[in-house]
Amino acid sequence: MDRFVKLVKAVRERGGNGPGGGRPWCLPLAGRVLLVAVYYRRNRTMRRLAPLFGISPATVCRVIQRLRPLLALERAVRPVADTEGLWIVDGTLIPVRDRKVGASSRNYRFSVNVQVIIDADTRLVIAAAWPARGNKADARVRRESDLPALAAGTTVIAGGAHLGTGSIVPRRKRAGRPLLRGQEEDNAEHRRVRARVEHTFARMQNRKILSDCRRRGDGLHHAVQAVAAMHNLAMPR
Repeated sequence: MDRFVKLVKAVRERGGNGPGGGRPWCLPLAGRVLLVAVYYRRNRTMRRLAPLFGISPATVCRVIQRLRPLLALERAVRPVADTEGLWIVDGTLIPVRDRKVGASSRNYRFSVNVQVIIDADTRLVIAAAWPARGNKADARVRRESDLPALAAGTTVIAGGAHLGTGSIVPRRKRAGRPLLRGQEEDNAEHRRVRARVEHTFARMQNRKILSDCRRRGDGLHHAVQAVAAMHNLAMPR
């Protein structure tokens, strides 16, 4: 409940109650925030959510459209680059229904590629880039996003798909040239640390909206930002 109270407080401070005037909402602010959180968690249709809250499907849609930008992750989690810290970047494929934003990907579904940066120590999500078509390589998606500017001056580690992006990546094996023992140990340590971002993706994808997103346009971007914000609230401080 304390995390939900923090979430409601953040939405209220961002103007969740609106400028005032006009017809009031059927639900209080806490009920509307709960509705959006349930929608992201269970990925139910508007018709299935409406009876749970005693409102119409059209009202459910209006509540989600109104509050989804207000639940977004705050980019000020780490306002400046930390030269002594360690960040981890990786991408994940999220299946979507909108053919205009997705593409046939290596997971054999229409998906988008979302790049995420986390703090290696706290495992908090620092930022999530705008979704790109799922058939693009991780390195290209990262270079075309605003993540390189955000991570400037910070030590960042990534997987082998981020070769040439300025991040620390595993040592690659060459034909006929096996890795030395020290290099194998470096790769093992690299995998151990980079696994933290995979654990973060697993926790974020407990919200079923990231397993099969039906939102169109920028709906997925708002969903990713909101899920990242809720993930940060759930992490121990």
